[in-house]
Amino acid sequence: MATNENLPPNVIKQLAKELKNLDETPPEGIKVSVNEDDFSTIFADIEGPAGTPYENGVFRMKLLLSRDFPQSPPKGYFVTKIFHPNIATNGEICVNTLKKDWNPSLGLRHVLIVVRCLLIEPFPESALNEQAGKMLLENYEEYARHARLYTGIHALKAKPKVKTGAISESTTALNVDQTNASVMNVDQKNTISGAAAAALPLVSPLATSTKVGNGQDSLAVLAHPGETGVGASAVAATQKKEVGLARVQADKKKMDARKKSLKRL
Repeated sequence: MATNENLPPNVIKQLAKELKNLDETPPEGIKVSVNEDDFSTIFADIEGPAGTPYENGVFRMKLLLSRDFPQSPPKGYFVTKIFHPNIATNGEICVNTLKKDWNPSLGLRHVLIVVRCLLIEPFPESALNEQAGKMLLENYEEYARHARLYTGIHALKAKPKVKTGAISESTTALNVDQTNASVMNVDQKNTISGAAAAALPLVSPLATSTKVGNGQDSLAVLAHPGETGVGASAVAATQKKEVGLARVQADKKKMDARKKSLKRL
């Protein structure tokens, strides 16, 4: 296997700079990968351009660099099978940029962009795949059907798996959370109300005393100012009962006092 030792230091330095640039700002629809131990083989995944028979496909290609690169052009091959006039059945690419139009000043970015453009606009006049070239010139629909077939079999991108009902499940979960939140709010309100009630000072129904009738002490009921209904009635009944009891006790004391007076006589 070739290694970086087979490439001159100046070539390795140039390639390292280009590959870093391609990684930081990749061309549209092209992703480059490389083995750091062997810069002589550059791989690139090319997305099939929209509106072409190669749409939705991803095609892997490789560029093989010689020791005298960039004085001589790299050799290009498609690793992924593709039906195209300018790409041979063994994957070899026929494009003028990699042959007579090569210029040492051209970089890898330019080569990759030209190859992707080849998928948009083939050149049947210089076909390596004669069947594809002839079909393109005589019956484009048939050519496109063959190209789409190859794309679907060899280059179709894997579609992301979407869990059925995931959206509805998420929505249901959200509604449940909202319901729980509402229940929590009610519980919190009840808890706060209970706490507030517990914090109120307890007032004894026997909190004060007042004078009733003939000046005898009697316990009176102190009701809360806001009490109404059944609570107020119970308070009133208790007050009447205690007033009556005070009167009976007072009358009994009077009787006892009279009896004592009669005995003295």
